Amino acid sequence: MQSFVLSLSLVPVLLILSAVPVLSVRVSAGPGCGPCDPAQCAPLPEEGCGSGSVPDACGCCAVCAAAERQLCGGRRAAARRCGSGMECVRSDADKKNKMGVCVCKSDYEVCGTDGRTYRSGCALKSASMTAEKEGREPISVQNKGRCATAPVIVTPPGEVYNVSGSQVYLSCEAVGVPTPVLTWKKVLSGKKRMELLPGDRDNLAIQTRGGPEKHEVTGWVLISPLTKEEEGSYECHATNSKGEASAVGAIYLVESSDDIVKKVAKEDEL
Repeated sequence: MQSFVLSLSLVPVLLILSAVPVLSVRVSAGPGCGPCDPAQCAPLPEEGCGSGSVPDACGCCAVCAAAERQLCGGRRAAARRCGSGMECVRSDADKKNKMGVCVCKSDYEVCGTDGRTYRSGCALKSASMTAEKEGREPISVQNKGRCATAPVIVTPPGEVYNVSGSQVYLSCEAVGVPTPVLTWKKVLSGKKRMELLPGDRDNLAIQTRGGPEKHEVTGWVLISPLTKEEEGSYECHATNSKGEASAVGAIYLVESSDDIVKKVAKEDEL
């Protein structure tokens, strides 16, 4: 009898609940996000977004993505997202800071079909989007690494003054893609004939090494001991599949160390 009375007492409560209308509840995408109304979204810039557009932190409006090396992250609805192919990297030293920097996932140089070298695939993609907006052809990756370029002499051989019997050298640095091959020649009388070095000279040697930068090569002409025969002009010649470049230095034989000081002082005045 007691259980029957309890059941009857629940009937009014159930009737009241059944009379309350059911409300549909929309769950927001995250803290700080309200109901999504696309009509209230701010339009994207007329000039477009350099790194494309992405949904905002609430998943409602399209916003410009952060570009490579720009700030990203943040709190709640104000968080800024990186463009395609990038990730937001935060500093381990400051864990409280919610902001980071957009870093390209493919962080290596690439050569574009426009013949230019880009620091990363993301930089190339951004340049391609700009090109399309301006009515030009899109840019794609031609190859990983730098674009092929003809050699350039970045440090030409200088002028050396020294006495007979001393040890002297000339150096030369060139850069290009592929890495250039360096050769040395001695300019003979009349400057129309050249002797490929080292030849059969016992007191002369040629040395070459890669660097100090990527696709750079450094070469030396080493002479010990210096004689009257080695005095003259020397050409550093760099070549690769894209072209060639050259520069000329010189070695002068002087009577004494005092003459060396005078020569150097005169050059400084010039």
